Amino acid sequence: MSHEEIVALPATEMRRRIGARQLSPVELLDACIARIEATNPYVNAVTATSFERARGEARAAEAAVMAGKPLGLLHGLPLGVKDLENTEGLLTTFGSPIYRANVPTADNELVARLRAAGAIVAGKTNVPEMGAGANSFNPVWGATGNPFDPRLNAGGSSGGSAAALALDMLPVCTGSDTGGSLRIPAAKCGVVGFRPSPGVVPSVRKPLGWTPISVVGPMGRTVADACLQLAATAGMSAGDPLSYPLDPLDFLLPQNVDLGTLRVGYTEDFGACAVDEGIRAVFRAKIEAMRHLFRSCEPVALDLGEVHRCFDVLRAEAFVAGMREAYERDPSSLGPNPRANYEMGAAMKLVDCAWAQAEQTRILGRFQAAYREFDVILAPTTPVSPFPWTQPHAAFINGERQENYYRWLSLTYVTTLTTHPSLALPCGVDAAGMPFGLQVVGGFRQDRFTLGVGHAMEQAFAASALLRRPLPDVSRLAFHEPGLRSIVTAPAVLDAGASLGVASAV
Repeated sequence: MSHEEIVALPATEMRRRIGARQLSPVELLDACIARIEATNPYVNAVTATSFERARGEARAAEAAVMAGKPLGLLHGLPLGVKDLENTEGLLTTFGSPIYRANVPTADNELVARLRAAGAIVAGKTNVPEMGAGANSFNPVWGATGNPFDPRLNAGGSSGGSAAALALDMLPVCTGSDTGGSLRIPAAKCGVVGFRPSPGVVPSVRKPLGWTPISVVGPMGRTVADACLQLAATAGMSAGDPLSYPLDPLDFLLPQNVDLGTLRVGYTEDFGACAVDEGIRAVFRAKIEAMRHLFRSCEPVALDLGEVHRCFDVLRAEAFVAGMREAYERDPSSLGPNPRANYEMGAAMKLVDCAWAQAEQTRILGRFQAAYREFDVILAPTTPVSPFPWTQPHAAFINGERQENYYRWLSLTYVTTLTTHPSLALPCGVDAAGMPFGLQVVGGFRQDRFTLGVGHAMEQAFAASALLRRPLPDVSRLAFHEPGLRSIVTAPAVLDAGASLGVASAV
């Protein structure tokens, strides 16, 4: 097989072939590195790399296969790790100049579990500064462009992971999600992103261990690929007090779901979100094209109370917890988005926090009424088509000014507040020819069922030109100015930090 054919395989098929001695981990890694070197300069998805260490691990993985040793779920699969997760010996910057030379001495829990399952860390993937916002650009690495048009943004904060997956650079990439950071880039790049229920995958880096709004989760080119990563990472850890005992292998294969039995509700805006009229029209057309698949498919009316104010408070609270030390040391060391969130939170009072916690509980209760009538709820994932990455955020929707840099993310942060599992599923393209992501929201704690619904829809969509996952045309990739940074290898603590410059275009 050619390198192009190898990297285009689903992660599940790569793993099957490795176990059957039909694909060498060394050959697979070489193919991924070649793909990164050929396509990453156009989109800047992969940042710091560890290719030499990865090559040694790939040789060891191949030797284990040939020796007949037990193999992990991800044995030999090259991995991209979002640059918010600590990776032992590999530069971890959080997209912030504060951490320009930060090379952790240990993996965090998520990365440790992935390595234990046999994954080989090939590099880090780009993020907004401190993960704040849904446009993956920062003053350390620059901007990540969309695989379908590098002039446009790839979403965020898991934008580098989504773009790397879409261009077949890596078969497995990590994501995380507070207000939509996993689902939005998946939707904008035409891949799968799954926000699991809080505690399914332990998130040990969140400063407020008891908050349910921040989770880590899998991304992949297919639902089955996402399930494979989920099975390797789910399970209890005292590092996340919301985690609980479960059998990770329950997630290995998507649950079998008969679409013809489903009562599906759909909403353009959850009764609360600004959505571009063009996106509304595209969503309605998609619903018409798929409604015959289900037992029923009806609009759902929702009244979720003060969801925007509730999210404002809970988000700001998390930023205050995570950034107080940096802010008090030097406010100018934080970029405009994380600084704005910190200052919003610092101005709040205990009464605001107590109200927000209570309102989130009320929102969860209100949301349950819909699930007495429907098995899943469908909605758009993003309210606008991808826009230029030089534009920090969607400041206007339908001519209406958005009151802050993240208000345009409300289609996803609404479901964050409910704590329901939520899947971003590729669903054809929008009117601009860019990927359209369908948001599939399952019932309370019904993660496996939600993935099963998504898998069944994915299989059904494959027969429809209107609904199937779009693929970027690599032959049409082109460089655009202002330029994007290319990959930087980070071999050592001091050299890694010294080798980085500031991207002046960002």
